Amino acid sequence: MFLVGLTGGIASGKSTVSSMLRELGCPIIDADVVARKVVEPHTPAYSRIVYHFGPAILLENGEIDRQKLGQLIFASEEKRKLLNSITHPEIHKAMLKEILFYFLRGYRYVVLDVPLLFETRRLTQFLNHTVVVYCDPATQLSRLMQRDGLTQEQAEQRVAAQMPLNEKRGLANHVIENSGSREDTHRQVLRLHTKLEDSMDFLLHPPPELSGVTCSVGS
Repeated sequence: MFLVGLTGGIASGKSTVSSMLRELGCPIIDADVVARKVVEPHTPAYSRIVYHFGPAILLENGEIDRQKLGQLIFASEEKRKLLNSITHPEIHKAMLKEILFYFLRGYRYVVLDVPLLFETRRLTQFLNHTVVVYCDPATQLSRLMQRDGLTQEQAEQRVAAQMPLNEKRGLANHVIENSGSREDTHRQVLRLHTKLEDSMDFLLHPPPELSGVTCSVGS
């Protein structure tokens, strides 16, 4: 079995590419989905987040208000690091359980959808392929403002909190250019899917070591 890392930047279109790969039958482990599960009410991470950030970040039903929490962490690197220190251990345990599940079912590879894959660099040593979904900065900013209803200043702040897409592009084995049409992106995803399906890397790689791996999650 081998692992494929899929990443991008906020509003670059990573979720679109992930959905396309899923439709093609690729097994996907979405770090964002895992991150939401590990901070549900009554979980250890939930209790620590409420303790450190206060009840003001909660919705009426007791769940964490992701928008309020996001505003806090994107405005403060210290708070962002604190949140990551709380969530990362729980996220990596949950993701590793899913990897083991797919391995036991006989899958040759698994795609790990991780927003901050290159920011931490803790997972890349276990990956045989890394894929970055790229779009030009102007398109990224425009999409983010439209998607989340942000001002330009707010959008720029969120983009600045992540590694620049140009830098991520230089670190990846594969790049999906997502500045154009959905059809063009889909053609690139099909080519990537063919490469993964034809790869014999699964013969060379045992299942990943189930310790020492952490994953980071961003919006």
